[in-house]
Amino acid sequence: MKKSWYREGVVYQIYPRSFHDANGDGIGDLRGIIQQIPYLQSLGVSIVWLSPVYKSPNDDNGYDISDYRDIQPEFGTMADMDELIGKLHEQGIRIVMDLVVNHTSDEHPWFVKSAQNDPLYKDYYHWKPEKGNWSSFFGGEAWTYHPVRKEYYLHLFSKKQPDLNWDNPEVRKEVKALISFWLDRGIDGFRCDVINIIAKTDGLPNGRKRIALTGREHYLDVPKIHEYLGEIRDEVFSRYDCFTVGETVLITPDKALDYIAEGKRELDMVFQFDHMGADNHLVKWFMKKFRPLNLKKPLSKWQLALQGKGWNTLYLENHDQPRSISRFGDGGRFYQESAKMLATMIFFQQGTPFIYQGEEIGMTNVAFDNLEDYRDIETKNIYKLGRRLHLSHRRMMTKIKMMSRDNARTPMQWDESQYAGFSVMMPWIKVNPNHDLVNVKKNEEQPDSILNYYKEIIRLRKQYPVIVYGDYADIDFRNKRLYAYRRTMEAQTLHVVCNFSKQPLHHPLLQELKGKKLLLTNWPDNHSSTLEPFEARVYYEKK
Repeated sequence: MKKSWYREGVVYQIYPRSFHDANGDGIGDLRGIIQQIPYLQSLGVSIVWLSPVYKSPNDDNGYDISDYRDIQPEFGTMADMDELIGKLHEQGIRIVMDLVVNHTSDEHPWFVKSAQNDPLYKDYYHWKPEKGNWSSFFGGEAWTYHPVRKEYYLHLFSKKQPDLNWDNPEVRKEVKALISFWLDRGIDGFRCDVINIIAKTDGLPNGRKRIALTGREHYLDVPKIHEYLGEIRDEVFSRYDCFTVGETVLITPDKALDYIAEGKRELDMVFQFDHMGADNHLVKWFMKKFRPLNLKKPLSKWQLALQGKGWNTLYLENHDQPRSISRFGDGGRFYQESAKMLATMIFFQQGTPFIYQGEEIGMTNVAFDNLEDYRDIETKNIYKLGRRLHLSHRRMMTKIKMMSRDNARTPMQWDESQYAGFSVMMPWIKVNPNHDLVNVKKNEEQPDSILNYYKEIIRLRKQYPVIVYGDYADIDFRNKRLYAYRRTMEAQTLHVVCNFSKQPLHHPLLQELKGKKLLLTNWPDNHSSTLEPFEARVYYEKK
């Protein structure tokens, strides 16, 4: 496997609106991030991924962009952005931005002109004289009538996020220009938002009706997407020392390799979501009881399928996903142990780790009781859809408390003060009430904290190449409580064993590993053949 900085690095995702507020308006900003660079240094991460800071009407919190070459005023200025890039680079930290080019805002000048049938822009988006039957990822219809143009336009997300027409070479030219604009400014790569749905079937035909996502056969991994991404790779990305990670919806390992295989490299790696279905039926709102095997199966599948062929991403959280402790761990007696166990389980696999802000201190779901306290457009739309389908308010609130994207978007918890050290005034969304117990300050004061455990994992990745590049093999795969695997590279061997239950677990593997170097454990001084509840151990051997 070819070595590279983005494979050996650790990425820290920042959701700017919720990270740190420097100017006291209740909204996180670029200067707030600049102030916290020492924290990022102390954590040991080498790459920062910045969620959108472009100019936007904020219908979808910045994923509806009205100007790709300017900064949203509430986040700061282009001078602030340049300073952030420069100061991160001074500390050896690279920076990656979101590339959102499946859609724009309906307030983007391109769409305004397209709606007016301007000859230069009329084909920048997808228009039809008759309404299609595709459904939106946010619930409801994906086609909306525009009274000026007197046609329907496609939006796979909010109606204020019209989809760009990638068949138009002028659109692709615009995208290549804006990518170059940011790379020339010092950006080190991009997380490419919903990148495997940018191409659409010619003619935009109606889709086969489904419970969810009608029409998806006409935009998921449409073959011509490889022509488009190959064009961008050859004409733009190949000229820079950068990397790309694609957010890929409903993708399989075979399809992923069409994008990331060593010989193609249209993208360097992809985010897949199979393991995010461990507690739901395909769509997160159709919830089911979490079982460890439902997490183990997809993670193992992707490890084995990409091994030696492509590169994995390792994550449990991001700005669109609820907090992992609330989903897969224990929020009660074994809160700290389960947080550390989950980190061990995922970050010792092969791939690039992605840590979402607050994950490293054990932030949890917020579970607001009132719908009015939620800000996310997806959450609001799903609530309305559920009520139209005669689901009770109580049932919908149960779903929202568990699965709303706002669970990940509450302010970063820096200390126990009124607004968690995020701001000096009421934030744009309420702070999680548990911030008096879960915060950076407390974590830094406790030697055995979740934060210090994350720091140790990052330190070990830099010291032991087998953690980064070693091959992966499962151990006792069918065990419903144990997640164990082996990593091997030349003369180095790593064994990772994790107990996913609240009960002690005896396993013969632990007897075999006695005498091996115990590299890391979340239950100090435990060398017995029994794993304690939510215990994780990492053993190392060099022959």
